[in-house]
Amino acid sequence: MTFTPAPWPRRLRSQEWFGGNGRDQIYHRGWMKNQGFPHDMFDGRPVIGILNTWSELTPCNAHLNVLAEFVKRGVYEAGGFPVEVPAFSTSESAFRPTAMMFRNLAAMSVEEQMRGQPMDGCVLLVGCDKTTPSLLMAAGSTDLPSIVVTGGPMLNGYFKGERVGSGTHLWKFSEAVKAGEMTQEEFAEAEASMSRSAGSCNTMGTASTMASMAEALGMALSGNAAIPAVDSRRRVMAQMSGRRIVQMVKDDLKPSDVMVKAAFENAIRTNAAIGGSTNAVIHLLAIAGRVGVDLTLDDWDRCGRDVPTVVNLMPSGKYLMEEFFYAGGLPVVIKRLGEAGLLHKDALTVSGQSMWDQVKDVTNHNEDVILPAEKALARSGGIVVVKGNLAPKGAVLKPSAASPHLLVHRGRAVVFEDIDDYKAKINDEALDIDETCVMVMKNCGPKGYPGMAEVGNMGLPPKVLRKGITDMVRISDARMSGTAYGTVVLHTSPEAAAGGPLAVVRDGDMIELDVPNRRLQLDIPEAELAARLAAWKPLHEQYESGYAWLHQKHVQGADTGADLDFLKGCRGAPVGRDSH
Repeated sequence: MTFTPAPWPRRLRSQEWFGGNGRDQIYHRGWMKNQGFPHDMFDGRPVIGILNTWSELTPCNAHLNVLAEFVKRGVYEAGGFPVEVPAFSTSESAFRPTAMMFRNLAAMSVEEQMRGQPMDGCVLLVGCDKTTPSLLMAAGSTDLPSIVVTGGPMLNGYFKGERVGSGTHLWKFSEAVKAGEMTQEEFAEAEASMSRSAGSCNTMGTASTMASMAEALGMALSGNAAIPAVDSRRRVMAQMSGRRIVQMVKDDLKPSDVMVKAAFENAIRTNAAIGGSTNAVIHLLAIAGRVGVDLTLDDWDRCGRDVPTVVNLMPSGKYLMEEFFYAGGLPVVIKRLGEAGLLHKDALTVSGQSMWDQVKDVTNHNEDVILPAEKALARSGGIVVVKGNLAPKGAVLKPSAASPHLLVHRGRAVVFEDIDDYKAKINDEALDIDETCVMVMKNCGPKGYPGMAEVGNMGLPPKVLRKGITDMVRISDARMSGTAYGTVVLHTSPEAAAGGPLAVVRDGDMIELDVPNRRLQLDIPEAELAARLAAWKPLHEQYESGYAWLHQKHVQGADTGADLDFLKGCRGAPVGRDSH
């Protein structure tokens, strides 16, 4: 940890707008004063942008307007000037075709808000899956002092005495209905128990994973990730973060000081230990690209390979985020990594302390929730990266959510050309498929869907479910919800819509998955594969205007984070010209 605070006091960038008595400064101050701000608020104190992804169409974030008030309290207490700014809110549950299509648009939008407005530091008020990475990407590009405050997970759900995990039980109950084990009426009754309080997913889905990644990167205060949304301590966290960002501005502690390579390696190992979402792969790759850190899929496999999954949460385990918080939350997991020699202990955090100094004295209050290493859910819990002629640039799999007996498997391909083809065929009793087959879906990647939807965990055909089979090997260029489970190979790169080998898989081809040896192979002769690729023509819908066109034309592959190729970021957050 090597960081030297900047001298204070000094002139901040917000003074380019507010500091002085010229026409332009009076123009900027005068308009701000119509809200009732007194003149001394513009005296050079840090102006803190509270970038709020609140939206009633983003249910995970619908309480963030309340949290913003507590952030403001903290900023005022520390002598700063808080200004709340609405930020693009990408709703996982409402956005079509998929929230992932708009992650980059949100990052681009927020980056320009930060760059073009008088902010000296930012509080990133986030929650739902894509809001956390999009705002971290923007902060990485502008490199303004920034701190993450997440909205927190919802409380446990219960149905007939059983814990109900958001998302995880949606998949489980849906499959049970198809198998004839649950009635539609029971499914509707269970719906009311799935989301019983404000907050994001109560499983270790993508929202909780990315909250954990922000904390493991050092971009949130210690303990932020797991506090339930409705717990009073979530409000305290917001207020303390408001206080802290003012000092970060005075010290000039920036994302580039915190999000270094060691921080990303800490996050990767943390993701393995918590059984985190595969979506963390694509988001951390994109965030790293914005801060100029060389992070690759190989780093994911290298860093996560020997880390056991010790957090006993759905979808990998049995508990939910509420119990995780009561057990001690993420600081306990990070301490465990440090004790095992799997942590860069001196990594700097937004608190100004090292990662180790923050966690070294915490206590595990429930060893059935945060397990001892010898009782780990998976001995090697990291995201697995498999490669081969079917995925030359890699594909990912989450072993803690997979069936051990399927981690080495060879089966006959049953191919769906896209999501519509899958929906048209999967319930057909005449479909030639059994549990030994490998389900393959194409054209669901960053270009193909477009946006790379969470459809990779394809539901099994009813005739297989009726046998009591709950898992099959599934391969696609899509993503999977962090709340989902199964032996699912995702992010296959290059994607089908870009002419990757996945595009030319045919019904009846044999496919071999060998997770221990990191191999994914299409068992056809090389000459046959080359001939198929030479004859390939794209089948996916192609757009001619609007953001869909921009996204499809410029989005990069999942193996590099699926950012837009022209969004390289710009350090220093230049003020730019005043138009008045």
